[in-house]
Amino acid sequence: MFVFHPLSDRTRAQLIDAGLDPDAVAAVVRMAISEDLMGGIDVTSTATIPEDQRSIATFGAREDGVVAGLPVVAAVIEAVCGSAASEVELLVDDASSVVAGTEVARVTAPTRLLLTAERTALNLLCHLSGVASLTRRWADALAGTSATVRDTRKTTPGLRSLEKYAVRCGGGDNHRMGLSDMALVKDNHVAAAGGIAAAYERVRALEGSIPVEIEVDSLDGLREAIAAGADEVLIDNFTPTEMREAVAIRDEVGPTVRLEASGGLTVDTARAVAETGVDLIAVGELTHSARVLDLGLDLIVVV
Repeated sequence: MFVFHPLSDRTRAQLIDAGLDPDAVAAVVRMAISEDLMGGIDVTSTATIPEDQRSIATFGAREDGVVAGLPVVAAVIEAVCGSAASEVELLVDDASSVVAGTEVARVTAPTRLLLTAERTALNLLCHLSGVASLTRRWADALAGTSATVRDTRKTTPGLRSLEKYAVRCGGGDNHRMGLSDMALVKDNHVAAAGGIAAAYERVRALEGSIPVEIEVDSLDGLREAIAAGADEVLIDNFTPTEMREAVAIRDEVGPTVRLEASGGLTVDTARAVAETGVDLIAVGELTHSARVLDLGLDLIVVV
């Protein structure tokens, strides 16, 4: 059975500084490596590489983008190779913009174990960097406006905290992490409760302090949500003209209420949406459809 190693204090501190739970990251790493090994061994690396061979390798960008997940790479290397037998040097900071050819990390480790760890490290690094890179495109499109791009719960099961971290690296904001830290009253909740006001009152009766957001699909629904006491209102599938009307209504009757636009939005139309005066733009594709950023691992010295 493969033996996983504990994370070093340094890597744990880096993960904590990133707002990540080191134990949760370690669990993701163990799951991914176990999935790769399938209860066996890395047949190719074991057959072709002497057990005592060590190598220096670099993780490098093969295209321009935003890097996210380098402390996670360190966690993968340490879990597989052991912190005593490996050294990981992070050459750039997460959230950095890089160009093709940029080295982002350098690793010294036993060659066999390094190559066993390679795919898991790259899967996580490329995916998280892809999320950060796409988020940065949205953030750049909104630059100079008062609107912020925000993620959703449309995340990969088991990777939510990592993906939401990558959104932050790209310059976006996080919506709720789960179902307990904020209430989002959607159309089905409204239908089940018998109306917007009734749904809001039931949420407040259960949880008096958490923020409450209500989804609406009409200006009348917006007025009702504001009157009910919503902290935020999600205006779903509104046209730009309707968004401007919604902002005017909010400014008149509920100036502290934040408006979040959602539904069929694209980065090409992001600025036009922001210029209507909405506060937030909900974008599920940040996490559910981001293309990976191409990074690779290259052995540069066998020692």
